[in-house]
Parts: sequence; C-alpha cells; structure tokens
Amino acid sequence: MSNEIALTGIKPSGTPHIGNFLGMIQPALELAQEYQAMYFIADYHALTTVKVGDDMKHLTYDVAATWLALGLDPDKVIFYRQSDIPEVMELTWILACFTSKGLLNRAHAYKAAVDDNVERGLAPDEGIYAGLFFYPTLMAADILLFDTNYVPVGLDQKQHIEIARDIAQAINSTYGEVLTLPEAVIREEVMTIPGLDGRKMSKSYDNVIPMFAQSKELRKRVMRIVTDSRRPEDPKDPETDNVFAIYKHFASAEDVQRVREGYLQGGLAYSQIKTELFELLEIEFSEARDKYERYMEDREYLEQILLQGAEKARKISRPKIAQIRQAIGVD
Repeated sequence: MSNEIALTGIKPSGTPHIGNFLGMIQPALELAQEYQAMYFIADYHALTTVKVGDDMKHLTYDVAATWLALGLDPDKVIFYRQSDIPEVMELTWILACFTSKGLLNRAHAYKAAVDDNVERGLAPDEGIYAGLFFYPTLMAADILLFDTNYVPVGLDQKQHIEIARDIAQAINSTYGEVLTLPEAVIREEVMTIPGLDGRKMSKSYDNVIPMFAQSKELRKRVMRIVTDSRRPEDPKDPETDNVFAIYKHFASAEDVQRVREGYLQGGLAYSQIKTELFELLEIEFSEARDKYERYMEDREYLEQILLQGAEKARKISRPKIAQIRQAIGVD
C-alpha cells in the first residue's frame, strides 16, 4: 500500500443517497485499497444549513453508520468527525489570510446564492452567511492539514480542490514547500447522477434515492423518476433517459447492452426498466441496510469509532500544524 493519502468527507446534512455512493463513497472505498485513507464527517460544513443540535447529532451518526455498513474498516481507515480535530479550525484562519476575496467570490455555491437573490429582486448578499462564503477555505484546511495527495469528489466539488491548490501555492510561495498540493479524483462515468426530477441528485433539491430506504419507499422513489411521454413501442434515447442513467451503474454489462438496444429499437416500457432498477438497488443495498439499522441502534459504538479515529487523525494534524506555525513564525 502506498504512503500517499486519499482523503474525503461527507456533510451530515441529510441521509446519504445513491448519488453520494456512486460519486464519492464507492471510489473512496476503492482508493482505501491503494492508499492511506482518511475519511471524515464534515459536521462544521453542515452547520451552514443544519441549525438544530439534535439534528446534527442524528445526521452525524447517520453518516457514520452508512460508511460502516458499506464496508469501511475503521482499523484500516482513519475515520473521524471534523469537529474533533481543532487543528482544522486553526489552519482555516491561517489559510484565510492567504485567500483572496476574489477567489471566494468565484466559488460556485456563493455565486449561485447571489444569482438567486438577484433573480428574486433581493440584495445580492441577502440571507448569505459568512460560513457559506468561507466554505472553500474550511474545505482547503480539511485537505491541506493532512498533506493529502488525492481527493475523491463529484464534479461539482472539483472547483474546491482547485481553490485548495491555489491557497497552498500562495502559502508555499511565501514560506517554502510547507503544504502538499492535492489532486481531485473524479470518475468520469459518475460525474453527474440525475435525481428523480432529472436535475443532479441532491439533498437540497429533495430529489434523491436514499441508499437505505425500506423496500416500499425505495420502489416509490424509483417509480417517481421523471421520463418523457413516449409509449413502450416507441424508440427511446438511452443517453437522455434519467432511469437508464442510474440503471447502467448497477446492472451487468450484458443487461446494460440489452436495455440500450431495447430503447433504441422500441418495445421497452419505462415501467419495466424502473422495476428492474428497483430490484437491482434492493440487491445492492439490502444487506448493507440491515447493517446500517443495527449501527444506528448503537450510538455508543459509533461514538467510540469516531473518537478513536480522531485520535489517529490528530497524530498527523498536531505535528503538521506545529510545522505550519513554525513556518509563519507563531510557534
């Protein structure tokens, strides 16, 4: 196994869904076979939207149970909660002093919030908190604190890795090679997973398919995926179909080819492929769902795992922040 570090985090802002699984969790677990893996629950990031303490705790355990149920081994991976690493907050301020406001002005999430306000006739920064604006700086601290080499992310997070690199280069140009420049790991085939309404699957759009939904709810969600009005006998374009866009990630190569040909030739109903997709998701996640439910009933165990992970993570973060403090002259 390489000594290089692969790191990623997931916000506890809602139950993880199959878009998270395909775009980030699955590739992250695969990277753990090759690199020293560090995966964390980004609870401070979630504070931009989750404002109720009990909700934050529940969602944090939800994410922890999800990772464990899907096969994360806490003895082989450093798995921790962001808020248990105080060095992250210290580094965030240091990085903020080398982060241009113009760089943060161009961050996608902030720009989208401003554009939405302008569209609605509001002041550009109406209702926008500094936490959203500084979000990329906190993410950079998460990454740079551990000399991360690779960050598995979805396409929408690529800009944040680029911002982290820009900030690291600003630090390095001032103090020498203090920080490692990370690289994004993006799987082309899962760059954008559509949700129920055809937009990118996202908790903020409420268009997700939760990984561990019970069978009845899972079927209901899958059947709600938006399709066009073509009849079963009509030819269909698999490249523009929301159901096929998800189906192809879970079906065998032979079934993907069969369905693709059925679409192009006509004779395949959307209801049929939706039923097949539901059955595939049941096979994929039913065993993990049972494990997830058992973990969620044992919060003490989840807390123990997270605290043990934090102890391992701080064996890296403490000497790193000491090195950075020495470089900037505050040690």
